Amino acid sequence: MALDDTLLPALLEAGLLHDTGVRGVYGRGTPFEDVLQRFDQYATRELAEESAELIRFPPVLPRRIIERSGYLKSFPHLAGTVFSYTGDERGHAEMLANVEAGEDWSASQTMTDVVLVPAACYPVYPHVAGCGALPAGGRTIDVSSYCFRHEPSDDPARMQSFRMHELVRIGAPADVEAWQRHWIERGLEILGRLGLAAESAPANDPFFGRGGRMLAANQRAQELKFELLAPIAQSGEGTAIMSVNYHQDHFGSVYDIRTVTGEVAHSACLGFGLERVTLALLVRHGLDPARWPDEVRRELWGTA
Repeated sequence: MALDDTLLPALLEAGLLHDTGVRGVYGRGTPFEDVLQRFDQYATRELAEESAELIRFPPVLPRRIIERSGYLKSFPHLAGTVFSYTGDERGHAEMLANVEAGEDWSASQTMTDVVLVPAACYPVYPHVAGCGALPAGGRTIDVSSYCFRHEPSDDPARMQSFRMHELVRIGAPADVEAWQRHWIERGLEILGRLGLAAESAPANDPFFGRGGRMLAANQRAQELKFELLAPIAQSGEGTAIMSVNYHQDHFGSVYDIRTVTGEVAHSACLGFGLERVTLALLVRHGLDPARWPDEVRRELWGTA
C-alpha cells in the first residue's frame, strides 16, 4: 500500500488499531495482534539456535536501575516514571477538587520506587551481576516486555507503548562482538523470508543534549549500533524494525559483571520491535493478512 498520511486512518478504519485519544497509544485489534503473535512465535523459532535462558520481567523496574545505568543522563526525554498518591484524606479532597476543576493535580503525586521499562534488556544486567561471575562462554538471555518511551506522535511506527523481544549476550569482548556481527546478517535473513526488503545501516540512539550529539557520532563511527530498516513511515524511508547493539563494557562496568577469567564483561543485544515488524508486514503485503503471499503465510501460520 502507498506510504502516505492515510496509513494511520486506514489502520484505524480496518480495526487493526484502536484510538485511545492519546497520540502514540493504541489498542490492538484481532488481526493486528494475530500477526504480531505469529511473528513473535516465528522469531522465537529462529532465535532457538542460541539456546538462550528465558526470563520474563514485568514492564516496570526498580527506579535505581534507571538511575545507575546512565539512562537519565542519555535519555531523560524518553523516561517514564511512576507516581502515586501517598497523602491523607484532606490531600485527597484537594486532589479531587483540582481534577474536577480541570486543573493540574500532579503536586498530589509522589514518585514511587518503580519506572516504566524503556527497553526489555534493562533488568537483565543487574540480574546477571547478582549471579556472580559468568560461566565459561558467557550467558545469553531471552527477554520480552512492553516498553515505554515518551515520544507522542501520529506516526503509528512511533508508539509510546510497544513490545520488544530481545536476546542479550554477555561475555568476553571478542565473543560478543562476533555475536553482534552474526545477528546483523541473520536478522536480514529472518526478515527477508517474510518478504521484507530490510537493509542494515549503522545508527545511533537518540541521546539528549549537546553531549549526546558527540555520543551519537561516536556510536556511529564505531558501528556499535546497527538497525535493520523497512518502509513504514510516510516518507518512505526505512524505519528500524530490528536493532543489534554492542554496548562494549558499559553495563559490565556499571554492574561489575565479570567473565570467568575476571575481566569486565562486554554485552550486546538484538531486539525486534514487534509492533513495528507487524506494521512493516501490513505495509508490504496489505491490510488483510488472509490475502498475503502463500510463502509468507506458510512461515507465519504454517499454511497458505
